Amino acid sequence: MARNISIIGAGFGALTAARSLRKLDAAARITMIAPRPEFIYLPSLIWLPSGKRKAQDLVVPLDKFLRENDIQFVAAEANGLADGGRSVLTSTGPVANDGLVIACGGRFIKKLPGIELAILPCEGIAPVERLRTRVAELESGTIALGFAGNPNEPTAMRGGPIFEFLFGLDTQLRREGRREKIKLVFFNPMPKPGNRLGEKAVERLMGEMKRREIATHLGHKMVGFEPGKVKTEGGEFAADIIVFMPGMTGNAWFDNTDLPRSAGGLIKADAHCRVDGCEKVYVVGDAGSFPGPDWMPKQAHMADLQAATAAANLLAELDGRTADQTFAVELMCIVDSLDAGMLVRRTESSAWALPRMKLMHGAKDLFESLYLRRYR
Repeated sequence: MARNISIIGAGFGALTAARSLRKLDAAARITMIAPRPEFIYLPSLIWLPSGKRKAQDLVVPLDKFLRENDIQFVAAEANGLADGGRSVLTSTGPVANDGLVIACGGRFIKKLPGIELAILPCEGIAPVERLRTRVAELESGTIALGFAGNPNEPTAMRGGPIFEFLFGLDTQLRREGRREKIKLVFFNPMPKPGNRLGEKAVERLMGEMKRREIATHLGHKMVGFEPGKVKTEGGEFAADIIVFMPGMTGNAWFDNTDLPRSAGGLIKADAHCRVDGCEKVYVVGDAGSFPGPDWMPKQAHMADLQAATAAANLLAELDGRTADQTFAVELMCIVDSLDAGMLVRRTESSAWALPRMKLMHGAKDLFESLYLRRYR
């Protein structure tokens, strides 16, 4: 009898899990649960303010992918689990399964006073389009960009895109002849932001800020935001536009489950992506808390690696075999600046960062095209 497998989500981890499951089991009944049958390529949000990308370039309808891979789609929001994970409770009713992969991502922590005044770019296309409009309208003033983490979960942060928005805006404003009238400020509660990328990467990032005459406000705990102002324990400064990436935690619907949670609110999993204490329930990507180094990234590449592992282990568990595959912990990214890019890679045995090169900007562009080809 065909196995009935549910996947919650339609992002990087969810799609890779679906592809891996179908490759390993041609007969499995696979059901994806997400609000809409579309994939948003979040890494290229950084190119919306400059016009290098438009919203429609980043939204990929999944109808063709679902049809070609014989995957059922339930357009709904998950809001809980029942029967030890064998039933996903959704806004349109329960969805039964023999095995489950949770790949719904996380959510940003919005407890900081005045956070509604900031633009949170990784929330999707709409806030970045708002940023594009605000930047276009700004004749003079200050744009402040920063990020913070989850104090209870060192890995639950996503700071890389902020560096890309920062350098990309600098390049854009210089091209437009407006940089002299618009100040850029980077703020962060850590004295050495970006240290998860490795010491060499931090050195290069800070050097790039100095070269571009980007001001910094570092090492002071965030207090909050007020209209036209960023406030920290080390002082405050004016900002006409605030771009901020808060730390991450688990989705609200996790509270309606018996899923084990980490101190930071994510779903606790082992090195095989299996949810602690649960049978045939796996988690990948931003939703999960995994054993490993504190620099383990929350990025698409890591979600893909975890998703392939989860798919193989779930099928092994369903077959009564030992689910013993593990995933490599690897940080891999190109910090883009609209005209060049810096390649950064970190593993448990090494960490390096190449100087910025025009070639890397083209490589990031090419990677997007190749990655999306499998879904378009």
